[in-house]
Amino acid sequence: MEDQGFQIFFDLAFTIILLICGYVVGKRREQRHLRELDRREAELAAMPAVPMAEIAGGERPERIALVEGSVVVSIDYFKRVLSSFLQIFGGRIDAYAVVVQRARREALLRMKEDAQARGLNAVICVRLETSRLASSGRNGKGTAGIEVHAFGTGISMSNLTQTTEALPQEAGLAGGNLA
Repeated sequence: MEDQGFQIFFDLAFTIILLICGYVVGKRREQRHLRELDRREAELAAMPAVPMAEIAGGERPERIALVEGSVVVSIDYFKRVLSSFLQIFGGRIDAYAVVVQRARREALLRMKEDAQARGLNAVICVRLETSRLASSGRNGKGTAGIEVHAFGTGISMSNLTQTTEALPQEAGLAGGNLA
């Protein structure tokens, strides 16, 4: 009987240790990713990425190209377990909201980096597509991760900096994200 009690205690302690490790490692990776996103967004802040079909004045771009960025992000095990408990009561599940936000920001940054690598200085007609990837459980429910795909028309215009500097920040044209 004493061995069975020890085994139950050991199993419970091991599970708790795994959950704590999952929380700590997941939190550190998430924070590192968010800092990296902030740094990269600051570097690309001057490149407009807008959902509109043209920037300003109806001028024709010198070059155009399809640009895209895609990312697959998953939730860590600790947050998945915690979210399962929260789903019982309903309401907002913050763990998934953060994952979606990170994925959206990463996909937009990858799209802007694609445009920059092609020598383009703005992206118009920006669109976002999301999809749930595979099931995390055997019953077909749950989410193993999400994919966010950002795409748009990259353009090159020589007078773009003068045009966007004259626009108000809230127009989303002076280097802002599609938010």
